[in-house]
Amino acid sequence: MPKRKIFLFRHGKTYYNQRGIFTGRKNAKLSPAGIKDAKKIAKKIKNKKFQIAIHTSLSRSIDTLKPVLKYHPECIKIIKDDRMTERSYGKLEGTKHTTFLKEAGEKNIKFLKEKGDALEEIDPKLKAKLEKLLGKAEYKAIHRGYDIRPPGGESFADVEKRVLSFIKYLKKMMKKEKVNVAISAHGNSIRLFRKIMEKSSKKETAKWFIPYNKIYEYTIKV
Repeated sequence: MPKRKIFLFRHGKTYYNQRGIFTGRKNAKLSPAGIKDAKKIAKKIKNKKFQIAIHTSLSRSIDTLKPVLKYHPECIKIIKDDRMTERSYGKLEGTKHTTFLKEAGEKNIKFLKEKGDALEEIDPKLKAKLEKLLGKAEYKAIHRGYDIRPPGGESFADVEKRVLSFIKYLKKMMKKEKVNVAISAHGNSIRLFRKIMEKSSKKETAKWFIPYNKIYEYTIKV
């Protein structure tokens, strides 16, 4: 049975990534470091062959694909598909991670006070540590909790549903057109793409860091 290749990579680092800001659907631009990441991807994939390239609506996905395509005259079709776009962080988008940590800690301290805990008597230094710890707990839950949605945003489980739909479409398309495909995507859509293709657990999937200059290569039978 014939085999075809999928080449999947993350966009280069953006200014938001560098500044520790929840990006999501914000159209953050590639930073100088991100442009270098894109060029590294282009060199790594230079000797591979693909006939179709896929990107999302976000400029960081498009701009990472541009240097890649310079080496691939055999690529005859470019497709936009937002099923592979970044996870939505809803109301958190544009917020710095450190700001979120502080505000989440303060919010949880307020909640505990309302429940009757005598936090007023706690040493100020200990209170600051507790506030930071509570903020980190909420950050971890939202950032890596599989079924937890940020306010107005998506959970990993939500992203998995649309990525699964994309993979089903992708396999049918590759089988029909007999092509290899390159995909310029995002950290969290790649995370769930990997989970499905590699049959990984939720726990393992949530721990992954998706590098800016790595290519994930998959072989499918068509």
